[in-house]
Amino acid sequence: MNIRFYIKCLVCLLAVKLSFAEVIEVNNEEMIKLSNTNIPIVDVRRSAEWVETGVIPNSILLTFFDEEGHYNFDEWYEKLQLEINVTDPIILICRSGQRSKVVANMIDEKFNSIIYNSQSGI
Repeated sequence: MNIRFYIKCLVCLLAVKLSFAEVIEVNNEEMIKLSNTNIPIVDVRRSAEWVETGVIPNSILLTFFDEEGHYNFDEWYEKLQLEINVTDPIILICRSGQRSKVVANMIDEKFNSIIYNSQSGI
């Protein structure tokens, strides 16, 4: 095979990667720096958790999973679109970083934006 074929394949692979979101794991220090640049924080925990541990000032409180672990991605994403420009970067946070990572990966599969996941949670 010739070099042109390999170049075309490489370009196609890069184009596919660029057409999806990017999930970037960040620690709490990096999350604070990002939030200071006006990247919105979306807290995906449940309301009982917000009451129990408090919330980050100015964060968007938007529960993703209910108490049984069920979710409706499309409904949640519609609510998110009412709060922010979803093509801009966002920071997702939950208690431990696990649920927010799941949400980040779901967004990654469908949309083209940068998602920062607070890997340590709140």
